[in-house]
Amino acid sequence: MLITNLNLTNYRSYSNLDLNLNSGISVFVGKNGEGKTNIAESILYLTFLNSHRSSGNTPLVKLGSNAAYIRAKVKYPEREILVELEINIDKANRAKINQNPVRSQKEIFGIVQAIYFSPEDLDIVRGDPSERRRFIDQLLTLRSPRVAAVISDYERAVKQRNSLLKTRASIQALEPWDKQVADFGGQLISLRLSALSQLTPLFNNIYKEISNIKPAEIIYKSSVDAISEDAAVNSEKIIDKLKSNRSAELERGLTLTGPHRDDLLLMLGEHQVKGYASHGESWSIALSLKLATYNLLKLDGLSPILILDDVFSELDEDRRERLSEIARKAEQTIITVAVESDLPKGLSGDRYLVKSGSVSKL
Repeated sequence: MLITNLNLTNYRSYSNLDLNLNSGISVFVGKNGEGKTNIAESILYLTFLNSHRSSGNTPLVKLGSNAAYIRAKVKYPEREILVELEINIDKANRAKINQNPVRSQKEIFGIVQAIYFSPEDLDIVRGDPSERRRFIDQLLTLRSPRVAAVISDYERAVKQRNSLLKTRASIQALEPWDKQVADFGGQLISLRLSALSQLTPLFNNIYKEISNIKPAEIIYKSSVDAISEDAAVNSEKIIDKLKSNRSAELERGLTLTGPHRDDLLLMLGEHQVKGYASHGESWSIALSLKLATYNLLKLDGLSPILILDDVFSELDEDRRERLSEIARKAEQTIITVAVESDLPKGLSGDRYLVKSGSVSKL
């Protein structure tokens, strides 16, 4: 798949951007703050229905407006889809598919698929467990958009249960939400484990090619003992743990068991990458995770857009070349750089200048 046209209205720095894109590589060159990442972000918003840079909609809407619009023509081998998203400050977002309104923006999940790599990806390696949970859950939704509903239902159940815990609600009031947390949580753990079993060999092989000094590994660390890919078994174990933790949860007003408490332990040899690995090793781990994700989606028969946002300036020559190989093979790659000299040698494609909220082809 590829985006043949991207149109932004009142989105961040763009009053009106109408951009025709080709397959292959498109490079956007511009100083920091000129709007390069806004283009990448808009594609990611269509992919995940949220921003990787902002928790709310207000920063996405140009000052003085109430709504921003992202429109994309998405080309598949046998069809073309026009997807439109209206991002609102004070009400729910609205979406259209081929100019027909849909009931919920969630119905556009899966139309645009993108893998994003940026300097912030070091947060997956060095940041809080929430960064690693987001990484694996985004992989799940890219592979199967329906999983977004499982994640949403689980988060809603945990939120409601926490509200009841804070009021020291009765066991009878908590039990229905215990079941929902366990049911959706068991499914989510199962999906994560299944995805990791396929991702890990790809990750190990890529890391070995980039840096063969120490073996790398991903270990799923759960708040529940003896988890498996059997969702029903996981749900039973969550229920049991919720019951045994009841007094502690009522005291703290928090759900202490479930996939929202889990982590991915990234290992180099016998040590965790976080707090142990060098800057270069951390970059190698982050790069390997993203390239493994891309390769897994390709094995699924998908062809995601590859977005490389200001990342080449952070990498040494070997890692640049590794990323360049994938960029050349992808059906569509969007690259942003501050200066063209940041690009690896031999990486050709369309060039655009980004300046003061406007884009012109070079």
